Amino acid sequence: MEGQNRFSTFSAASGIASIFGALAGVGGLIHGIGETLQGNVAPSEITFNSWTVGPIATNMGGEPAMTIVPNLFVTGILAILVSLAVIFWSIVFVQRKNGGLILLLLSIAMLLVGGGFAPPIIGILASMAGLGINSPYHWWRAHLPVNVRQVLAQLWPWIFAICVINGVFLVVGSIILVYAFRLNNPDLFVNSFLFAIVSLLLCVLTGVAYDLQNRNGRRGALG
Repeated sequence: MEGQNRFSTFSAASGIASIFGALAGVGGLIHGIGETLQGNVAPSEITFNSWTVGPIATNMGGEPAMTIVPNLFVTGILAILVSLAVIFWSIVFVQRKNGGLILLLLSIAMLLVGGGFAPPIIGILASMAGLGINSPYHWWRAHLPVNVRQVLAQLWPWIFAICVINGVFLVVGSIILVYAFRLNNPDLFVNSFLFAIVSLLLCVLTGVAYDLQNRNGRRGALG
């Protein structure tokens, strides 16, 4: 019975927020490691490269980032800590009340302390889904036609799967490729990130439709 209850409370919103929030945190963590390795120095300007040596620097464009802290070592430590908080919150607490809002604030903090640009943006998009966890979706219910909602709901699992594959490639696969295979194609990773933005926005939209359909189905089953 407990397993059935957990399955019945699954939502697209929580799945998107948890998985992509965690991926965003892993991406920020990688930026933070590169910044700590640069040592106790000040960045030349507010934006800089997280990595200045090694395959990430030479084959991935150095992973640009920004910081409001005038010390790269401290920036890296803060990026690591905030990124770990993003990962932990996404996996454990994002389904709680205001979970999406806190993920949004953590993602913005990650942006300001050296977590890169791509990871915080992915985290912000994940938090958009998180804001919809347990939401009644009154506006969507009123403005999204039922037939369109049904089509979008059917598309969500496929779009979600594509988003996850691309997200894992962008955050984890890219590191494996540049270190293990010395792949030198920064445009590939830039295009993967741009695709992640578009596909994740579509995933959030279809996820709303999916959750609306599931709630309607549960209400019908309950009589």
